[in-house]
Amino acid sequence: MTDLFRKIELPLVEVLAYMEFVGFRVDTNVIDSLGTHFQEKISSLEKGIYEKAGESFNINSPKQLSVILFEKLGLPVIKKTKTGISTDAEVLDKLKSEHEIVDLIIEYRQMVKLNSTYVEGLKNVVSEKTGRVHSVFNQTITSTGRISSTEPNLQNIPTRTEEGRELRKAFVADEGFVLCDADYSQIELRVLAHLAGEQNLIDAFAHNEDIHTKTASQVFHVDMEDVTPEMRNRAKAVNFGIVYGISDYGLSRDLNITRKEAGRYIDNYLSYFGSIDKYMKNIVEQGKKDGYVTTYFGRRRYIPELSSRNFNIRSFGERIALNTPVQGTAADIIKAAMVGVYRRLKKNKMKSRLILQVHDELIIEAYEPELESVKKILKEEMENVVDGFSVQLKSDINVGNSWYEAK
Repeated sequence: MTDLFRKIELPLVEVLAYMEFVGFRVDTNVIDSLGTHFQEKISSLEKGIYEKAGESFNINSPKQLSVILFEKLGLPVIKKTKTGISTDAEVLDKLKSEHEIVDLIIEYRQMVKLNSTYVEGLKNVVSEKTGRVHSVFNQTITSTGRISSTEPNLQNIPTRTEEGRELRKAFVADEGFVLCDADYSQIELRVLAHLAGEQNLIDAFAHNEDIHTKTASQVFHVDMEDVTPEMRNRAKAVNFGIVYGISDYGLSRDLNITRKEAGRYIDNYLSYFGSIDKYMKNIVEQGKKDGYVTTYFGRRRYIPELSSRNFNIRSFGERIALNTPVQGTAADIIKAAMVGVYRRLKKNKMKSRLILQVHDELIIEAYEPELESVKKILKEEMENVVDGFSVQLKSDINVGNSWYEAK
């Protein structure tokens, strides 16, 4: 792995140190007003829950909550634990259709978490000296090679709910600067197309076709123009699920369909994308033989689980074997791109600075007069970072005064 070490990991040390030092500006007024909004929402959800329950109780106490749900309202018991009946997220998810109170409880928990983790949590880590958060970036923690961040974890800012997305309004650019956000487009599927040598996927990317619509037309045997939004969503779940070695059970749960139907989707997918099917079988075999799998850049991940006698552990190992080369290659690509972008900004003595990497996106705090050069540098470095790839990498660039606007 010396090449990987010398060309990507070692130069990255300086980039991450620089990003930690510079930090990301946070507007605490935005956080305060979000806090007020979350508090109001929590109070109104509390009221709604008490009304549906017919009494007030401590929603945060699993014991009291289970009395209300299972004894008073008579909902079916899904899972028991040593201490009583479980009310965890998975259980609530299954009970959603049983009673209106369940949705309110799920939303209440989300709001409480947003408020405590991000509103209170973020305010505690903003530096008094700089008015910025200086996250710690970890280079060697994840097993796939991705960078992770702590204090605060900026990669975990929720994006699934509107309230979660609102948090990004608090992350802003300095006076005279704007945020320039560059996001790789479907990098893992592009990596998979190359690693598997899947011509159907390579051609679809080459012709700029919408990959999920294309997949939907194959999986559901309809013309591309007849693909409905629901079909596209289901195909998207299959596309991303395949990368993670999803099973018919996993897919059926994600899409809320029967296992039989999910199995049919996967079979249709693999019969059309035959090279992916072959690649997946080969990579697991290779992993069993060598005891490890590698990314395009040669990063190794040892998988002792593959030789386990226990079926569940072995299946877990197989999923890792499928997922690591794809996810790990994507992680290596973004790291190499960060090094390239950072070096170009430094070499050109620019005021713009690379301040954050989250999964497949890079954020530069761009000095306004340099904005056009920054966009050009981002595009060139991100899209030309690997030689000899059979699929062109693509990045989408957005600009705004806050992370929310630039996303």
